Amino acid sequence: MARIIALDFGKQRTGIAVTDELQLIASGLVTVNTKELLKYLQDYIAKENIARIVVGEPKQWNNTPSESEVLIQPFLKKLKETFPSIPIDRQDERFTSKVAFQTMVQAGLKKKQRRNKELIDEISATLILQSYLNRK
Repeated sequence: MARIIALDFGKQRTGIAVTDELQLIASGLVTVNTKELLKYLQDYIAKENIARIVVGEPKQWNNTPSESEVLIQPFLKKLKETFPSIPIDRQDERFTSKVAFQTMVQAGLKKKQRRNKELIDEISATLILQSYLNRK
């Protein structure tokens, strides 16, 4: 079986998570500079068998798209052009950053470690992917 990769897309940074080959467990992979995201994905997908890409879908409380969706749409277009044979799904990402931060607190990370925005993005991508797996 192939892996599923998930993205917590951001203006500056994008958190990335991936499943095991059986698509049972979501694990944080890395956080990359968003400007370098497509290149990173091309390199990663050349080495790994990827069945699907899941991109977080930011929404407001009232279920309308968040203002950051404007940044995600052009990226999705490029993603589809770059990887036409890989299906792309969306997953509601409301509250993932808050849950990621709370997870860090519960794990006992020190204040300095909890300020690491890259780690928050990676954990958020993992939460997006785990939510997607639970939904399936």
